Amino acid sequence: MLRDVAVLALDGGHAFELGVFCEVFGIDRGDDGLPVYDFAVASATGRSVRTRHGFHIETPHGLERLESADLIGVPASDPGVRQPEELLEALRAAVRRGARVLSICSGAFLLGEAGLLDGRRCTTHWRHGEELARRYPLTRVEPDVLYVDEDPVITGAGTAAGIDACLHLVRKEHGGAVANDIARRMVAPPYRDGGQTQYVRRPDPGPGTGNLASLLAWLEENLHRELTVERMARQANMSPRTFARRFNREIGTTPLQWLTGQRVLLAQRHLESTDEPVTLVAERAGFGSVATLRHHFARCLGTTPQAYRRAFRGPRTGVHHG
Repeated sequence: MLRDVAVLALDGGHAFELGVFCEVFGIDRGDDGLPVYDFAVASATGRSVRTRHGFHIETPHGLERLESADLIGVPASDPGVRQPEELLEALRAAVRRGARVLSICSGAFLLGEAGLLDGRRCTTHWRHGEELARRYPLTRVEPDVLYVDEDPVITGAGTAAGIDACLHLVRKEHGGAVANDIARRMVAPPYRDGGQTQYVRRPDPGPGTGNLASLLAWLEENLHRELTVERMARQANMSPRTFARRFNREIGTTPLQWLTGQRVLLAQRHLESTDEPVTLVAERAGFGSVATLRHHFARCLGTTPQAYRRAFRGPRTGVHHG
């Protein structure tokens, strides 16, 4: 269970990414019934650390604080700055004893330097993907996604994708309802679809194009229906080929991959908040059968619908027995 979180303050580190960890894990939301973490910021180079923005961060904690942490947050920093060997060994030791590490943006370079990306998939900001792959050839860089979960190593893409990665971990540990509540407090989306492709600068596509917001809204209201690429294309008034190409360009994933992800999320919400039979949950989420629901749960979440409900179904209130 995730209880103890330590975040690194790195020389030349980026304040926003450090702040993401502080916002998600460092605020006491116990009055709202949300998890409360034993949270600290730790430094490898002394009590005062200079950020890339020119101000300093003061912390009483050194590397010893990492020894008890269930999660170590690694914010973005200058990939060209060599970090102390003591820090690299502390990260390796933490993973060996079962802790997780989560990097945001260029923080992945520190994990690569520690050897924690070897044999694992990872991501970073799309501008750093090629350099990360060149420096650490034993890893497989996925430059398009918002985050990669190779438990116990989680890597997030650029800046705001750190929020996605942190909320993903909260969802994994505590369920979708908790992640949604924290996101709501942060005024952030609890889940974003697609990958970094949608944020890479491209030439102006010209007149006659636009986003797919209205279609996505319609799809979210009709997840229980049978939805093929052809059906979605008709709804968008496009040919299937044009629709698939534009969807991938704007959303960063294929229509069917996006649809499956949304259906899994809908099934999670039903499993967390209702006592509906799993057969009914499968129908409401558009999977049609329990077997199909189980398949996608195993592939996306690594568990079964029944096990997920046991872990994340809150206690029923106001139930009369008699």
